[in-house]
Amino acid sequence: MADYKDYGYQNASATHAHQYIVAPIVKLLDKNSNRCILDLGCGNGALVKTLVERGFNAYGTDASATGIQIASTFSADRFAIQDLSSDDLPEKFAQLRFDTIVSTEVIEHLYDPRKFIQFCKTILHKNGGGSVILSTPYHGYLKNLLLAIAGKWDSHANPLWDGGHIKLWSRATLSQLLEEYGFKVTDFVGCGRIPYVWKSMVIKATL
Repeated sequence: MADYKDYGYQNASATHAHQYIVAPIVKLLDKNSNRCILDLGCGNGALVKTLVERGFNAYGTDASATGIQIASTFSADRFAIQDLSSDDLPEKFAQLRFDTIVSTEVIEHLYDPRKFIQFCKTILHKNGGGSVILSTPYHGYLKNLLLAIAGKWDSHANPLWDGGHIKLWSRATLSQLLEEYGFKVTDFVGCGRIPYVWKSMVIKATL
């Protein structure tokens, strides 16, 4: 994908967003029902590492070669580069039957989020269904109004940020996208900051 930007991860440290999205995600997971987890767009593997250390069976793919190289220092078997021109997972994961997909702070960067959700659906169908857990920056009328009043909109949704956010999701629009592809939204968690001015949101849906 010509417009893909590799963020050039420098180390294995968790991103700032992990401070407020990891706990809600872990709370939505259960080792008995979420037996094989794929972190789609795993970056440097920090979330996969956290999940494995907490007893979950998790793997990660990302288009960033530097991210996967860093992630593989934790466990080479659990990470692979995702070819964005392919509709399939990397060959090394071909025999795995993922029942859960987690994707954090990714969908807001995608030009074609419908293709992304279709990809998630295809992966889960191989296992007879499953769950998807997405996190993305939260947008709602109150938060957007406050950003505008404070004169922060240009910095918040800066079009000059190469590789930045190009889709601004609300609870309603992300739920609508998931429902278009046959998912049923079961959980919503706003996280980071006070209610309705949340930094991010986590949505879980089942197929």
